[in-house]
Amino acid sequence: MKLKTLFAVAVIGLLTACSTTYRATDTGVVISTDAASAFDLQYPNATNVTWSMYDPDVVILNDWEMAGWTVIDTDDYVVQFDMDGEKYYAWYDSNGEWIGSAYAVTNFSSLPEMVRTELNTKYPGYTITNVNKEFHKDRIAYEVVLANGDSKQVVLMDLNGVVLKSKMK
Repeated sequence: MKLKTLFAVAVIGLLTACSTTYRATDTGVVISTDAASAFDLQYPNATNVTWSMYDPDVVILNDWEMAGWTVIDTDDYVVQFDMDGEKYYAWYDSNGEWIGSAYAVTNFSSLPEMVRTELNTKYPGYTITNVNKEFHKDRIAYEVVLANGDSKQVVLMDLNGVVLKSKMK
């Protein structure tokens, strides 16, 4: 009898060790352990964490084309969480690889001086309507939406105010 129990425990342990494991969330989304582990390592101080599957019809924060991030699909994850007084979003692919993170900047005067100066110089008459601070690989950038009447401009800038990309919207 002990031998059968020991054998059953060994088989269960072997099957568990050889398979991809998943973790359920409070919202019912089942996420890969790889994605959960990557997130936990990257954001150990995150609170109010909510996982969901990526939905291309739900626009959260950034313009994928402007950001130049990896294209993701409905097998990938979006994580919403709080950290440092901000509401962050992070994206992970189905293999648990981090794609990028962002949060909405609500206090435009907190932008680096070089960013504000460059915006005022290159886009006179435009008003900032939205800013996202984006983290992607080794780059931190600001995605700034500007408006001047009916004209809208989206600008991606680095921390030094260098325009990386821009487009009319």
